[in-house]
Amino acid sequence: MADIDLSDTEFWGWPLATRRAAFTTLRAADHPPFYAEPESPFGQNGPGYYALVRHADVTEASRNPEVFSSGRGATQILDVPAEFNEYFGSMINMDDPRHARLRRIVSSAFTPRMIRKFEGDVRRAAASAVDGLIARGPCDFVEHVAARLPLTIICQLMGIPDSSYDLVLRNSNTILSGMDTDLISEDITEAVGQILTAGAELADLVTALAQHRAGQRGDDLVTALATANVDGEQLTSAELASFFILLVVAGNKTTRNAISHALTLLTDFPGQRELLMADFDGRIAGAVEEIVRYASPVMYMRRTVTQDYRMNGQDYHRGDKVVLMYWSANQDEAVFADPARLDITRSPNPHVGFGAAGPHFCLGAHLARREISVLLRELLTRVPDIRAAGPPDLLLSSFINGVKHLPCTFTT
Repeated sequence: MADIDLSDTEFWGWPLATRRAAFTTLRAADHPPFYAEPESPFGQNGPGYYALVRHADVTEASRNPEVFSSGRGATQILDVPAEFNEYFGSMINMDDPRHARLRRIVSSAFTPRMIRKFEGDVRRAAASAVDGLIARGPCDFVEHVAARLPLTIICQLMGIPDSSYDLVLRNSNTILSGMDTDLISEDITEAVGQILTAGAELADLVTALAQHRAGQRGDDLVTALATANVDGEQLTSAELASFFILLVVAGNKTTRNAISHALTLLTDFPGQRELLMADFDGRIAGAVEEIVRYASPVMYMRRTVTQDYRMNGQDYHRGDKVVLMYWSANQDEAVFADPARLDITRSPNPHVGFGAAGPHFCLGAHLARREISVLLRELLTRVPDIRAAGPPDLLLSSFINGVKHLPCTFTT
C-alpha cells in the first residue's frame, strides 16, 4: 500500500492492469486509505482525504447527503473558491435546498416534446456519424465518431449553431483536461487561467443565445431553460450559464468516453459482442449498463463530512474530505463476480457509473444510455466488422477515464 498514492499524477499513467491490482489491494485493507492532497494553485493545501474505494462506502455516503456534503466542492479534491465550484459544477457542487431548487427548474425544461426531439436528434446524428465513418474508412474512432455524436446532439438540443461546434469541443476538452499536458499547460497557474477562459467563452455563448431568444417561442433547450418557471422561480443568467457548462462538459465528455471504451471492450471480449448481436434488442440495455460499469467515465466525486459519523467500521469527523472512487466501487469483488470480465448479461448490476442512488444521481443518465444504445445499433449493424486497431490513448486524469485517440479498422 505504501507504493500506491492516488494523489500522484504518475499513478494515473500506470497500465490499467497495474491500477486495477492497486485498487484491489486498497479494497482489501481494514480501513479506507488516507492521502495528502495534490499541490493547490489556490493557496495552502487542505488536510488530506479518505479514498472510499469500496462499493458499500460509496453507496452509503451517496445516500446520506446531509452528512457527506457536496456544497464545498464535488469535482475537485482541492478546496477552490466557491464561485469557481458553482461556475464549473452547477448543481453538482450544491446541497439542498439550493440543489433541489435548481434541479426542479432544470428538470421542468425536459418536457415530453423536448424528449421526442432528443430521440430524433440522436437517431439522425448516429446515422450521420456512421455515414461519415464509412466514407472516411479506418481512422481515429474518437475524433470521427465518439466525440462527434454527443457534441452534435447536445448542440442541436441546445439550439447552438453549427459554427460554434468547434468552440464548444475545444473548451470542453480544456475544462476536463485533468493533468494531461497534451491539452493544458504544465504551469498550474497558466492552466487555471486556460480553464477559466474556456468557461467564460461557453458562458458568453449561452448567455448571448438566451438573450437573443428572450420572448421567442422555440423548441431548443436554451429557450426552454431560459423560460422555465417552477412555483414562480426561474434560472438566473449565471445559473443558466453554469448549467450549460455542466451539460456540454459532462454530457459530452462522459458519453463520448463510454462510446470509445465500448469499441475497445467489444474488441477485447469478442464473445460478448457475438452475444449482443445474437439478440441486440434483448441485450443492448444490459450491455450499456455493463459498459458504463466497466468504463466508469467519471472516476470520482468528492464530499465533505458535516458531522462526526461512523461508517462500516471507520470514524469520520466534521471537516474530513472523502473521495467516492466510482471506478474502484465498480470493480469491487464483494459486489461484482469476476469484475475484470465484461459480462453484458450481468444481473443484478448495481454499478455507480452514473453515481450512486441519492439526490446527485446523474440527471442525464437516461440521455446517455439512449445515445450509447442508438450509436451501437447503428455502428454494429452497418459496420459489423469494426474493431479497435490498437490500445486506446488514455487521458492522464484522476477524474475522467478519458480516451484521447483510438484507431479503428473495418472493411468497407
